[in-house]
Amino acid sequence: MTVLTTLLPVVFLLQAGDPERTSQPTPIVLKAARLFDGKSDALVPDGMVIIKGKAIKAVGPRLTVPEGSTVIDLGDATLCPGFMDAHTHVTNEMSEQSYEKFIVNGFRREVSERTLHAAVYARRTVEAGFTTVRDLGSTDYIDVGLRNGIAKGLTPGPTMLVAGHALGAIGGHMDDTGYRHDLFPQLDYTRGIASGPDEYRKAVRYQAKMGADVIKFAASGGVFSLADEVDTPQVTPAEMAALIDEAHRLRKRVAAHCHGDQAAREAVIAGVDSIEHASFLKPETLQLMKERGTFLVPTLMAFETLKDHLNLLPPEIVVKVRAAGAAVEGMFRNALEIGVRIGFGTDAGVYPHGRNAHEFALMTRLGMSPIAALKAATSADAELFGIADRVGTLVPGKRADIVAVPGDPTEDITATERVTFVMKEGKVLKGKGHMRDK
Repeated sequence: MTVLTTLLPVVFLLQAGDPERTSQPTPIVLKAARLFDGKSDALVPDGMVIIKGKAIKAVGPRLTVPEGSTVIDLGDATLCPGFMDAHTHVTNEMSEQSYEKFIVNGFRREVSERTLHAAVYARRTVEAGFTTVRDLGSTDYIDVGLRNGIAKGLTPGPTMLVAGHALGAIGGHMDDTGYRHDLFPQLDYTRGIASGPDEYRKAVRYQAKMGADVIKFAASGGVFSLADEVDTPQVTPAEMAALIDEAHRLRKRVAAHCHGDQAAREAVIAGVDSIEHASFLKPETLQLMKERGTFLVPTLMAFETLKDHLNLLPPEIVVKVRAAGAAVEGMFRNALEIGVRIGFGTDAGVYPHGRNAHEFALMTRLGMSPIAALKAATSADAELFGIADRVGTLVPGKRADIVAVPGDPTEDITATERVTFVMKEGKVLKGKGHMRDK
């Protein structure tokens, strides 16, 4: 008999006698003047949610409060599913510093220091009411470590779906271009840079091996890269088809960074799950997206922020910001009219983390209804992420990720920027409100 088999009965007896292991969690009841369930077209008055452990047990108006519950009365507020952001970069932040300083700081900070900064950004994000995010591109797998640390309770933050290194072409948006020729070695598929269908399959497999939940690639040029045009195609249709097929075989969703119309159309035909940014997309391509069920993630916050800070950017980037910023609003209005499925994503990191909710105001300013904007950040994003069975709506059995905003967000959408209460997996992270034991 081994030492392990000798000790197992003792371990089981200790666990059975441990009251913390055998006791049932006390139900928590959230009350507010109104409730948005993530799927309905109107708010429910006198909203209540009953939570037990990490899960929602009941939702509705004027529910019967279970005996022994802890009641949290949030007053004149609206309960919502935890908000979601489909396009973040939690592991870095440009903030209000110049592009050059942003680059230099990246060179000066060790990976461990950048990880500590990322933990601060993650806390800001969840305290702003965003309980689930996709992180679409990082370095040194800081995103993988941060995701794992949050999941283990080592630091507060949102549930993260991460991409590891974003994929791209040699000389393209994801490559180190525009710098002195001898500063950087040419990156390969292990850093996401590939040529040809087979190499893109290898790149997808490598990111999956290293812990990626989602695959992100640059179909066109980008705003922040120094040596390419913002709308030029950078990945061939054959390469797109290979990488998307490989990702889908591994049950990973694929997000395409794409400003240009031709590249977006080719990505949609290849089966991509979402087009990010989409600045120059024409109505014909948007119509194709509707027909194929491809999500649009417009990241309006990024354009809004950059237009206000042109003085911090190199001239070659300023030209691209102005062009993309001038085109994106018309594209968004066309997408609304055509009926493209729209997810909520902001490109957090281009602006300071924690301000994600301003995207709601930008979306509604361009014609989206407040209810539709709230759905974009809850049930629509949950569908895009492939986790709608777990989050995105307030229904029994789903994870207790719940936020509250003051007043009625359908009358003042900026209420989403003043989140007063955050619960993630049944644990209150911000603003307990008025508590009493029944």
